[in-house]
Amino acid sequence: MLILEGDARSAAIDLRLAALLSAVAGALNATGFEEAGLFSANMTGNVSALADSLALRHWGVAALFISVVAVFVTGATVAGVAIEHGRKRQFRGVYAAMILTEALFLVTLGIGGMGGWTLSAGMPLIFMLSVTLGWQNAVTTRISAARVRTTHVSGMATDMGLALAGLWVREERGTFHRGQIILHSVTIGSFLLGGVAGAICHLRLGAGVFLACGLPLGCVSMLEFLRARRD
Repeated sequence: MLILEGDARSAAIDLRLAALLSAVAGALNATGFEEAGLFSANMTGNVSALADSLALRHWGVAALFISVVAVFVTGATVAGVAIEHGRKRQFRGVYAAMILTEALFLVTLGIGGMGGWTLSAGMPLIFMLSVTLGWQNAVTTRISAARVRTTHVSGMATDMGLALAGLWVREERGTFHRGQIILHSVTIGSFLLGGVAGAICHLRLGAGVFLACGLPLGCVSMLEFLRARRD
């Protein structure tokens, strides 16, 4: 799931990747909203809110939304640089190592939060989650040749609509379109279910939601990392 990239990946591998990481993204996005009233993964909404704030001359609010978008882009940029560096060195476990890094960060955040460490006003948490989700989306986009985007529901919904259109006009690549519909449906559905679970876990467990996200990611990525090293 975190070793093969591009055309070497099967549809089943992409489905597993989309299901797991979209659920995590949905949970983290919902947690950030519950904590601070802002979305850490919804860059479309954040840019729209930025435009509204600029039009109304709410400069402080505009600066906040600019910061969230910039942090998300920073996470994706750093992840992209790290991936390319690893690929140039022919490090097959680079993607697993990237997701393992995310998992360790989430586990640390969860342990710290449950131990009494608080994040003032919730905004530091939004920035942390935005950089994490930018990081994660860069990894999934790069390893799947842009077939899987775990935080980009608008794009997935658009692609699913185009795939449905392809089936409607009965193009020759009908099997391809059905596969895309399944992949995008799983991505959107997992993001939704993850968001519901994340909101519930946050209300009941507080910072434990980060452990609930980080531990499964850590187990999967560690196994993939060790498999890459053996191969």
